[in-house]
Amino acid sequence: MERIAKILLENKAWAQNKINIDPAFFTNMAKDQTPTYLWIGCADSRIQPNEITNTRPGEMFVQRNIANLVYEDDNNLMSVIQYAVINLKVKHIILCGHYGCGGVIAAYKKMDLGLITNWVRSITETHTKFNFVIEKEATEKERINKLVELNVETQVRKLKSLNIIKEMKNEERPFIHGWVYDLESGLIKVLEIKE
Repeated sequence: MERIAKILLENKAWAQNKINIDPAFFTNMAKDQTPTYLWIGCADSRIQPNEITNTRPGEMFVQRNIANLVYEDDNNLMSVIQYAVINLKVKHIILCGHYGCGGVIAAYKKMDLGLITNWVRSITETHTKFNFVIEKEATEKERINKLVELNVETQVRKLKSLNIIKEMKNEERPFIHGWVYDLESGLIKVLEIKE
Protein backbone atom coordinates (compact mmCIF):
# COMPACT_ATOMS: atom_id res chain seq x y z
CA MET A 1 0.00 0.00 0.00
CA GLU A 2 2.94 2.34 0.53
CA ARG A 3 3.58 2.42 -3.22
CA ILE A 4 -0.03 3.36 -3.97
CA ALA A 5 0.09 6.11 -1.34
CA LYS A 6 3.30 7.42 -2.91
CA ILE A 7 1.68 7.52 -6.36
CA LEU A 8 -1.25 9.52 -4.95
CA LEU A 9 1.15 11.96 -3.26
CA GLU A 10 3.08 12.30 -6.51
CA ASN A 11 -0.18 13.09 -8.29
CA LYS A 12 -0.87 15.95 -5.88
CA ALA A 13 2.65 17.30 -6.36
CA TRP A 14 2.35 17.01 -10.15
CA ALA A 15 -1.04 18.77 -10.22
CA GLN A 16 0.24 21.58 -8.00
CA ASN A 17 3.33 21.99 -10.18
CA LYS A 18 1.12 22.32 -13.29
CA ILE A 19 -1.01 24.96 -11.53
CA ASN A 20 2.11 26.84 -10.41
CA ILE A 21 3.32 27.01 -14.02
CA ASP A 22 -0.10 27.72 -15.57
CA PRO A 23 -3.02 28.44 -13.21
CA ALA A 24 -5.54 27.71 -16.00
CA PHE A 25 -3.91 24.42 -17.10
CA PHE A 26 -6.62 22.07 -15.84
CA THR A 27 -9.49 24.45 -16.58
CA ASN A 28 -8.38 24.71 -20.20
CA MET A 29 -7.68 21.00 -20.53
CA ALA A 30 -11.10 20.06 -19.12
CA LYS A 31 -12.99 22.06 -21.78
CA ASP A 32 -12.64 19.67 -24.71
CA GLN A 33 -10.15 17.56 -26.60
CA THR A 34 -9.14 18.38 -30.16
CA PRO A 35 -6.18 16.10 -30.83
CA THR A 36 -4.30 16.27 -34.10
CA TYR A 37 -2.92 12.75 -33.75
CA LEU A 38 -4.12 9.25 -33.04
CA TRP A 39 -1.26 7.18 -31.64
CA ILE A 40 -1.54 3.40 -31.96
CA GLY A 41 1.36 1.93 -30.05
CA CYS A 42 2.58 -0.86 -27.87
CA ALA A 43 1.40 -1.19 -24.28
CA ASP A 44 5.05 -1.36 -23.11
CA SER A 45 5.36 0.64 -19.87
CA ARG A 46 8.63 2.26 -20.97
CA ILE A 47 6.99 4.16 -23.81
CA GLN A 48 4.89 7.21 -22.99
CA PRO A 49 3.66 8.77 -26.27
CA ASN A 50 3.26 12.33 -24.96
CA GLU A 51 6.64 12.23 -23.30
CA ILE A 52 8.68 10.84 -26.21
CA THR A 53 7.03 13.26 -28.67
CA ASN A 54 7.01 16.21 -26.26
CA THR A 55 3.31 16.80 -26.96
CA ARG A 56 0.91 18.33 -24.47
CA PRO A 57 -2.12 16.56 -22.99
CA GLY A 58 -4.95 16.84 -25.49
CA GLU A 59 -2.77 16.79 -28.60
CA MET A 60 -2.71 13.02 -28.95
CA PHE A 61 -5.50 10.46 -28.70
CA VAL A 62 -3.88 7.16 -27.66
CA GLN A 63 -4.65 3.47 -28.11
CA ARG A 64 -2.17 0.85 -26.97
CA ASN A 65 -1.99 -2.92 -27.17
CA ILE A 66 0.69 -5.58 -27.10
CA ALA A 67 2.90 -5.14 -30.18
CA ASN A 68 0.76 -2.33 -31.70
CA LEU A 69 -1.41 -4.71 -33.70
CA VAL A 70 -4.38 -3.92 -35.94
CA TYR A 71 -7.15 -6.51 -36.05
CA GLU A 72 -10.50 -5.64 -37.61
CA ASP A 73 -12.25 -7.81 -35.02
CA ASP A 74 -10.71 -5.81 -32.15
CA ASN A 75 -13.74 -3.75 -31.12
CA ASN A 76 -11.68 -1.57 -28.83
CA LEU A 77 -9.24 -0.54 -31.55
CA MET A 78 -11.95 -0.12 -34.20
CA SER A 79 -14.00 2.04 -31.82
CA VAL A 80 -10.96 4.20 -31.07
CA ILE A 81 -10.20 4.63 -34.78
CA GLN A 82 -13.82 5.47 -35.57
CA TYR A 83 -14.06 8.01 -32.75
CA ALA A 84 -10.71 9.57 -33.62
CA VAL A 85 -11.40 9.84 -37.35
CA ILE A 86 -15.12 10.69 -37.34
CA ASN A 87 -15.66 12.61 -34.10
CA LEU A 88 -12.27 14.07 -33.28
CA LYS A 89 -11.27 14.52 -36.94
CA VAL A 90 -7.62 13.66 -36.34
CA LYS A 91 -5.32 14.58 -39.19
CA HIS A 92 -2.64 11.97 -38.53
CA ILE A 93 -2.58 8.35 -37.36
CA ILE A 94 0.80 7.27 -36.04
CA LEU A 95 1.36 3.54 -35.73
CA CYS A 96 4.49 3.19 -33.61
CA GLY A 97 6.31 0.01 -32.71
CA HIS A 98 9.54 -0.24 -30.76
CA TYR A 99 12.75 -2.21 -30.83
CA GLY A 100 12.94 -4.84 -28.11
CA CYS A 101 9.15 -5.42 -28.22
CA GLY A 102 8.21 -8.43 -26.09
CA GLY A 103 5.30 -9.31 -28.38
CA VAL A 104 7.55 -9.40 -31.42
CA ILE A 105 10.16 -11.43 -29.54
CA ALA A 106 7.46 -13.92 -28.47
CA ALA A 107 6.31 -14.30 -32.10
CA TYR A 108 9.89 -14.54 -33.41
CA LYS A 109 10.79 -17.26 -30.91
CA LYS A 110 7.39 -18.96 -31.26
CA MET A 111 6.95 -18.87 -27.49
CA ASP A 112 3.81 -20.38 -25.97
CA LEU A 113 2.40 -17.62 -23.77
CA GLY A 114 -1.29 -18.49 -23.67
CA LEU A 115 -3.51 -15.64 -24.89
CA ILE A 116 -0.48 -13.64 -26.02
CA THR A 117 0.47 -16.40 -28.47
CA ASN A 118 -2.86 -15.99 -30.24
CA TRP A 119 -2.66 -12.19 -30.06
CA VAL A 120 0.73 -12.03 -31.83
CA ARG A 121 -0.24 -14.58 -34.51
CA SER A 122 -0.07 -11.94 -37.26
CA ILE A 123 3.56 -11.21 -36.35
CA THR A 124 4.34 -14.92 -36.60
CA GLU A 125 2.71 -14.87 -40.05
CA THR A 126 4.70 -11.76 -41.01
CA HIS A 127 7.90 -13.48 -39.89
CA THR A 128 7.11 -16.54 -42.00
CA LYS A 129 6.09 -14.46 -45.03
CA PHE A 130 9.03 -12.04 -44.97
CA ASN A 131 11.75 -14.25 -43.49
CA PHE A 132 13.71 -13.92 -46.75
CA VAL A 133 14.05 -10.16 -46.12
CA ILE A 134 15.84 -10.76 -42.82
CA GLU A 135 19.52 -11.39 -43.47
CA LYS A 136 20.71 -14.79 -42.28
CA GLU A 137 24.09 -13.33 -41.25
CA ALA A 138 22.40 -10.79 -38.98
CA THR A 139 22.48 -11.20 -35.22
CA GLU A 140 19.31 -12.31 -33.49
CA LYS A 141 18.79 -8.76 -32.19
CA GLU A 142 19.10 -7.37 -35.75
CA ARG A 143 16.62 -9.96 -37.04
CA ILE A 144 14.13 -9.13 -34.29
CA ASN A 145 14.56 -5.40 -34.99
CA LYS A 146 13.83 -6.05 -38.67
CA LEU A 147 10.73 -8.00 -37.68
CA VAL A 148 9.63 -5.01 -35.54
CA GLU A 149 9.90 -2.83 -38.66
CA LEU A 150 8.09 -5.39 -40.85
CA ASN A 151 5.33 -5.61 -38.25
CA VAL A 152 4.85 -1.82 -38.31
CA GLU A 153 4.74 -1.86 -42.11
CA THR A 154 2.15 -4.67 -42.05
CA GLN A 155 -0.03 -2.87 -39.50
CA VAL A 156 0.14 0.40 -41.47
CA ARG A 157 -1.07 -1.45 -44.57
CA LYS A 158 -3.91 -2.96 -42.54
CA LEU A 159 -4.88 0.51 -41.31
CA LYS A 160 -4.90 1.89 -44.84
CA SER A 161 -7.16 -0.94 -45.99
CA LEU A 162 -9.87 -0.24 -43.39
CA ASN A 163 -13.15 1.02 -44.84
CA ILE A 164 -13.32 3.89 -42.37
CA ILE A 165 -9.94 5.15 -43.61
CA LYS A 166 -10.82 4.68 -47.28
CA GLU A 167 -14.07 6.60 -46.77
CA MET A 168 -12.09 9.65 -45.60
CA LYS A 169 -10.06 10.07 -48.80
CA ASN A 170 -12.29 12.96 -49.96
CA GLU A 171 -11.27 14.86 -46.84
CA GLU A 172 -7.62 14.05 -47.56
CA ARG A 173 -7.08 12.77 -44.04
CA PRO A 174 -5.93 11.04 -42.00
CA PHE A 175 -2.31 10.71 -43.01
CA ILE A 176 -0.92 7.41 -41.74
CA HIS A 177 2.65 7.14 -40.46
CA GLY A 178 4.73 4.09 -39.53
CA TRP A 179 7.34 4.71 -36.86
CA VAL A 180 9.67 2.68 -34.66
CA TYR A 181 10.87 3.97 -31.31
CA ASP A 182 14.39 3.02 -30.23
CA LEU A 183 14.51 2.44 -26.47
CA GLU A 184 18.32 2.62 -26.50
CA SER A 185 18.57 6.09 -28.09
CA GLY A 186 15.17 7.63 -27.36
CA LEU A 187 14.78 8.45 -31.05
CA ILE A 188 11.96 7.66 -33.47
CA LYS A 189 12.72 6.11 -36.84
CA VAL A 190 10.30 7.03 -39.63
CA LEU A 191 9.71 4.08 -41.94
CA GLU A 192 9.34 4.60 -45.67
CA ILE A 193 6.42 2.35 -46.44
CA LYS A 194 5.68 1.73 -50.09
CA GLU A 195 2.05 1.20 -51.08
